[in-house]
Amino acid sequence: MYEAVSATPDGETTVARFAHAADRYGYDGVVVRATSTPDDEYDRIRDRFGVDVVDGVEVVADNPESAAGAVGAHRGSRTLLLVRGGTDTLNRFAVEQARVDVLTRPFDDGGDVNHVLVRAARDNGVRIEFDLGPVLRLDGGRRVQALRKLRKLRELVDAYDAPYVVSATPRSHLQLRAPRELDALGETLGFEAGAMKAGLREWGRLAERNRERLSESFIAPGVERGRYEEDA
Repeated sequence: MYEAVSATPDGETTVARFAHAADRYGYDGVVVRATSTPDDEYDRIRDRFGVDVVDGVEVVADNPESAAGAVGAHRGSRTLLLVRGGTDTLNRFAVEQARVDVLTRPFDDGGDVNHVLVRAARDNGVRIEFDLGPVLRLDGGRRVQALRKLRKLRELVDAYDAPYVVSATPRSHLQLRAPRELDALGETLGFEAGAMKAGLREWGRLAERNRERLSESFIAPGVERGRYEEDA
């Protein structure tokens, strides 16, 4: 199982410290959402802690046009490509792009997810993130609202058999939660036992698939076969 983390400079904790904490919690690896840490540093961290480190990028944009440019720039160089949603237009953009691996944080800026978007995500192989961070870190009415949105998303994902990933969206190693804790939270959302762990495993499955695709697509510098245009 993998957790997707925001490490420094985007978060508050280094990749190495995240890896050390993830190992203690029983994770197989971490996905780094966006970082300037060089790849050779990832290799040293893997060797030191025995935890896989996946180089990912989370595209954060104000509109679909800007997001499209970033997706094109990063798709061939990062193992996992995530697009942060949060508005209706960005959510729709992300799920309609077969080159995108994951739509993250779909509710952040008042955005919503409906049956049309969930079907598009399924058809294009885009995973929708169950962001458990607000439920874990908010209280009162905001926590109730976050729970309500996640339950609605769970019903849609179940109804349309759409792919998904799970994350507590930690910005610090102190915000990491063990898989069993996230699975227990999932049961309060109406998921069957083990469903949250399946969403954590999906990060690793995506990384394995994309590493294979990247190795197969490389012909020469700047020349690729474009496997990412295929339906996942």
